[in-house]
Amino acid sequence: MRVHYHSFGCKANQYDTERMRQETEARGTTTVPSRRDADVVVVNTCTVTNQADADARRFIRRLHREQPEVRIVVAGCSAALRADEYRDMPGVGEVIPGHDPVQVASGVAVSSAQRGAALSQIELRASLDRIDSEPIGGELLRRRAGMSRGWLKVQDGCDRKCSFCATRLARGSSRSRSPAEVIAEARLLAETHAELVVTGIHIGHYGRDLEPGWTLARLCASLIEAVPDVRFRLGSVEATEVDDPLLELMAASMDRLAPHLHMPLQSGADPVLRAMRRWHTREQYRVRALQIAEKIEPLGLGADVITGFPGETEADHEATRALVEELPFTYLHVFPYSPRQGTAAAGLPHPVPQRISGERARELRELAQAKGVAYRRSRSGQRAVVVLEGDGGSGLTEDYLRVRVGRNGGTVPGGAVLHGTLLGDGEHLYIDPPPSSSRIRA
Repeated sequence: MRVHYHSFGCKANQYDTERMRQETEARGTTTVPSRRDADVVVVNTCTVTNQADADARRFIRRLHREQPEVRIVVAGCSAALRADEYRDMPGVGEVIPGHDPVQVASGVAVSSAQRGAALSQIELRASLDRIDSEPIGGELLRRRAGMSRGWLKVQDGCDRKCSFCATRLARGSSRSRSPAEVIAEARLLAETHAELVVTGIHIGHYGRDLEPGWTLARLCASLIEAVPDVRFRLGSVEATEVDDPLLELMAASMDRLAPHLHMPLQSGADPVLRAMRRWHTREQYRVRALQIAEKIEPLGLGADVITGFPGETEADHEATRALVEELPFTYLHVFPYSPRQGTAAAGLPHPVPQRISGERARELRELAQAKGVAYRRSRSGQRAVVVLEGDGGSGLTEDYLRVRVGRNGGTVPGGAVLHGTLLGDGEHLYIDPPPSSSRIRA
């Protein structure tokens, strides 16, 4: 049986797709890179925005229209919240409300066996009340197929209650993997990946639920010591959870822990932050970001920002714009607000017109792009370590800049690690390929 996997959303979701692939392959299936060659397509959905839900539904409708003989298995965050909607879609044979790779593998097998028949009934999670029981551990992931950078998921779920977030509803409470399991998986992944990204839904809470307790800083230090031949990079982490031990480790690690942080901001205005039920103030975020920038250089710094949140005034937007301008961001992910069913924010008064929300998002994106170009320009002539991706024509620096290989393009085997000087301008940075490449060493 030939299976194709299509994943929407974040790195945690992409990691889950790889677990699904590995579990399904263990039962005798063959993974195919093109959906046109597949008997079954697994769609791992995202629900971070309305657009994410819509994108998944649109993909499924197009897939069924173009390949009506293909059976579709739907899983992921959107499936956890809207299982019945997906079950009613033509071509969908199974819906797994969550990310359990064993259930997905079972769903693939059942869907294939009953092609053309009525929807089968396999034992799935009956309600969202059981989301917290979804397993966080299990079979270790051995590789991220076809990629030089691997994802290392260390926890799932979130205990915070941001008023706009549907992902928390779909993922449940924070659950940490054991340090021993994380390290064992990192060792496996390091055999085929030059960089591992420590990811999850709320990695800053790693270890709080373990006995005895652990911290993200302690986990990263253990990974660096136990897995010497790989560069680690943190996924999204809250500014208030980049504690001093983590910051000191990043500064002292000789780039084994990449000098790159993605710290969700969401808004630079305290009234909006309160309405969002965020737990940092504008000043707390500002002070910590400046402290980090003073300690780490170079520093890739990114953030998520939501525009047009209910009640956001022009003064609130200006406060966000001013903060973005002040802080040393090298990129931003900016999203106009979209209400999510079941969240507290969905019922808030004073909605911001979509046109205004879009204009504010566009203004912040343009500002972030200008800051990014200026930062890239400042890095020209400086040393960097580049992990090559794909066919080896480009890769990522330690501070999360995408650069080309050679002034006029060129290729080095994907997964190679280049040490050299960044050349070019703010728009087009490149690194010359040396006679030979080597992996990162401690």
